[in-house]
Amino acid sequence: MSLARKLSPLIGGDVRDDPYTRHLYSSDASMYAIEPLAVAFPKDAGDVQALVAACGELEVPVLPRGAGTSLAGQTVGAAVIVDFSRHMNKILQIDGRTARVQPGVVQDQLNRAARRHGLMFGPDTSTSNRATIGGMIGNNSAGSHSVRYGSTIDHVASVSVVLADATMPDLAADARLKAAVAEVVQGLDLTGFPRFWRHSGGYRLDLAVDGDLTKLIVGSEGTLAVVTEATVALVDRPRAKAIAVGHFTSTPAAIAATADALAFDAASVELIDKAILDLSRQRVDYAGLGGILEGDPEALLFVEFFGDTPAEVADRVDKLAATWKANGHGYHTLRATAERDQAAVLKVRKAGLGLLMASSVGSRRPLAFVEDTAVPPERLLPYVEEFARILDGHGLQAGFYGHCSVGCLHIRPFVDLRAPGEIGRMRAVAEEIAELAARHGGVNSSEHGDGLARSEFNRRLFGDEIYEAMRRIKQVFDPRGLLNPGKIVDAPPMTDHLRDPAMPEPRPLPTTLSFAGGMHAAADRCMNVGVCRKDDTGVMCPSYMATREEEHSTRGRANALVKALSSDDPRQAMGDDRLHGILDLCLECKACQSECPLGVDMAALKSEFLHQHQQQHGVPLRARLFGAIRTLNRLGSATAPLSNWLARPLRGPLGLSRRRPLPRFRRDTLVRWHARRPSPSGTKEVILLADSFTTYTEPGIGQAAVALLERAGYRVRLAADGCCGRSSISKGLLDRARSMAEAMVDGLSGSDAPIVGLEPSCLLTLKDEYRALLPGDPRVAAVAARARLVPDLLVEAIDDGSLVLGDGLRGRKILLHGHCHEKAVVGTDATRALLSRIPGAEVEEIDAGCCGMAGSFGFESEHYDLSMRIGGLRLFPAIAASSPDTLLAATGLSCRQQIAHGAGRAARHPIELLHQVIDQS
Repeated sequence: MSLARKLSPLIGGDVRDDPYTRHLYSSDASMYAIEPLAVAFPKDAGDVQALVAACGELEVPVLPRGAGTSLAGQTVGAAVIVDFSRHMNKILQIDGRTARVQPGVVQDQLNRAARRHGLMFGPDTSTSNRATIGGMIGNNSAGSHSVRYGSTIDHVASVSVVLADATMPDLAADARLKAAVAEVVQGLDLTGFPRFWRHSGGYRLDLAVDGDLTKLIVGSEGTLAVVTEATVALVDRPRAKAIAVGHFTSTPAAIAATADALAFDAASVELIDKAILDLSRQRVDYAGLGGILEGDPEALLFVEFFGDTPAEVADRVDKLAATWKANGHGYHTLRATAERDQAAVLKVRKAGLGLLMASSVGSRRPLAFVEDTAVPPERLLPYVEEFARILDGHGLQAGFYGHCSVGCLHIRPFVDLRAPGEIGRMRAVAEEIAELAARHGGVNSSEHGDGLARSEFNRRLFGDEIYEAMRRIKQVFDPRGLLNPGKIVDAPPMTDHLRDPAMPEPRPLPTTLSFAGGMHAAADRCMNVGVCRKDDTGVMCPSYMATREEEHSTRGRANALVKALSSDDPRQAMGDDRLHGILDLCLECKACQSECPLGVDMAALKSEFLHQHQQQHGVPLRARLFGAIRTLNRLGSATAPLSNWLARPLRGPLGLSRRRPLPRFRRDTLVRWHARRPSPSGTKEVILLADSFTTYTEPGIGQAAVALLERAGYRVRLAADGCCGRSSISKGLLDRARSMAEAMVDGLSGSDAPIVGLEPSCLLTLKDEYRALLPGDPRVAAVAARARLVPDLLVEAIDDGSLVLGDGLRGRKILLHGHCHEKAVVGTDATRALLSRIPGAEVEEIDAGCCGMAGSFGFESEHYDLSMRIGGLRLFPAIAASSPDTLLAATGLSCRQQIAHGAGRAARHPIELLHQVIDQS
């Protein structure tokens, strides 16, 4: 009997041990991989107790895990992994200045709830939108503001735990445990314990001498007990914030300016170097910072101030800027006092790790084996200079970012562990840096824990006496060594269990889409940083937000593909039904292109997977119909209104939800309307892509666009002879899509006129997928460069006076919901700017994620409920919270359909709203 079948009946949650689940939990954000024995998803503390008891009887190790974003390998192991993030994620109580939470509560989730009380959780990791409180307790995490708020250990009042013997003691009152710990620490010489306060290595014996067992649990990485609940202290939210962004000509120059910032009581002092800054400029989602910087700095120092009033914090920014100038530090100081400017700078600062990892090439990656050292801030500059010399001596490059305020820089050397000699070189650097940190009065692990990367060094760093005391503490709590063994004490060498060297060389798999380095390399770009597990902002990943299932995150899907593509026969693996189930709920929103720091393109990977899968299993009828959407819509329009009536009873046989209204075909299409019009007289030609949706179901939007473009002086020509192939791509019909792309490029080439479109998914296919469908065609880049959304041209026309608007919407508020593809490929700035040009209108873009419709996805019976659940996460509530006279704008047809169905409100295309206020004088 499998382990899952033995354990599942014992708990209310479920236990899985199929090969794909075990693979998905075999790695975290570190360089390690160990396949677990099974994965359990408990619903409550009783489940956890039952699991630990059963695993004890079976002598099977247990490993608690939150978001799996650990950087040192502490959440991988040959054990039953207990994932708290799916079910045990409730905030149980906020009372006064404390919160009682389950371990799977995400840090930002707690802060959203605490905000209503004017409070927040002090420690703030850069992974705050997915890091769980349980994981933070396990690592003793800190974060940017630790100079003010300390580490997690300073904010945990109490924890409820399950021990290895399945008992649930009261740690504050358990006399047996207290006596056993006291026996270990009594008389222990702690002079060898690190003096620098900011450390998370080993067990905190220095804080256990007074009998506080909670302090031992915090930072123990699940090796002493399994935490099922925690009471944490909250701190006051700052009433006002301001940020000074210092521009420097080198990283050492930025570090040298830290002391001045700390003298003004900075809440944080953060560094990023040019390598990370340049990467941020290449990404749509992080471009906000680049537009407000001065020149081309080699390093930036972000200094954040907290205070009671905006005037107070702005004054401190000014004083710091003046001091830096007087002391010759830097060449410019950007003052970010407005909330929007602060959001832009903080977004890039928090994304430092992911952006750095985006520069990986193949298996050459920036690895976390020396990135968590810290030294007293006054020693940081000479420490970093010696650090750089060590790297230079070994011929290694690295990116620099982190917390100058507390002497902790995250320095990640680029290493290819599959190359000869690289593992030995990595180990040599790790040993030298550990010694360097100790020599400067610092620590080897300051906030990311020991895990597999640093535990091996603990005996050397703490000395034999303290290390042996730590081993005895482990035996007190876990005498059989069943709780996350091999971490903190009795660890294997840091070079064991490395992920990349253990991966088999992928077998070649011919693909229709072009992937740099092949399909395996495209999936293997994922390094498990877990941004796709966020659930409160942005778009990625809509199905994970709704299900909280690892396999429905971009990370889960990418890792599943890596497993399949690493098999002996990757083509056969593409036909696996379990893999199809993992990829099925990908909405192909493309958000991972921009929001994933590594740019994992899951939409393209899913399309190729469907293509490969259908070569073995055939193409379903429904996929054929939706893949031929232009033909279907043309026939529907030609036979309207009869077709609108006949389509309804066909929903069931075609696998479409009867609960979902169908779009209505229009007999008077955009093409017919345009053919009847007199010849245009504009001086500039523009080609309007007559997409398959606007043309046949919403021609009024196209008519409005033509009218506006002509008023702006353009002569509009319709491109109406074919389909862009978007629907075929989404259904994996890539051969058909390539033929459509070739025909479209043929028709659009030979002209310099801009190509504009109204349906983002169609127009942006020209800019995105065509590069992968037709990689050898030199005309594709030229077509992509000419492709723009209609708002781009209209904003220019309004600004140069070619198009004049009236004030018919003065005093009205407009809520904008942008299409996912628009957000991912070009951003919504142009659409938002266009609406903002309407005189007297107030425009707000709602951060509502994906609408959940995703083209045909929301029509399909098996996806309808999930589609509505996704819309109900943020979009529907945001609309419900708006006043009835608020105008709703949405750029995508699917979005407008979902809003009408799920929110009961009509949303209009921004072009329609603009046409409504065109000046008729």
